[in-house]
Amino acid sequence: MKQMSREDVVKLFEEHERRWARLANMDVLTWYSFPWPMLKPPTDPEQLTFADVKAYVLSPHHPTDKSNKDRIKDFLRKWHPDRFETKLLPKVREDEREKVQEGAGAVARNLNQILSTLSESPENGLFG
Repeated sequence: MKQMSREDVVKLFEEHERRWARLANMDVLTWYSFPWPMLKPPTDPEQLTFADVKAYVLSPHHPTDKSNKDRIKDFLRKWHPDRFETKLLPKVREDEREKVQEGAGAVARNLNQILSTLSESPENGLFG
């Protein structure tokens, strides 16, 4: 895969925001309905790795002025199992539900790990 330009990354983030907004109004969802937090769309849960999710959520090209910690917390609100499994998972096609649930769980675990890594880093120290 070729390196994405800054513009490509910004467009991807904008497209993902539009996709999140549409999810609530959709009746049937599939794996590909979700804007998985990766620069390259995954085809299965195993591809939702810590390194790839981290590269996405900590990208310097996010069109927001939020801190990394606040941005991760925003992503966690979207992907948290309690919210995800009550609001979105019931809309997922039955034959893809397990795969989507596994993927969302991987995202939430990676986000929590990224958040704890940030919290432990020296630049966040006592003031993080």
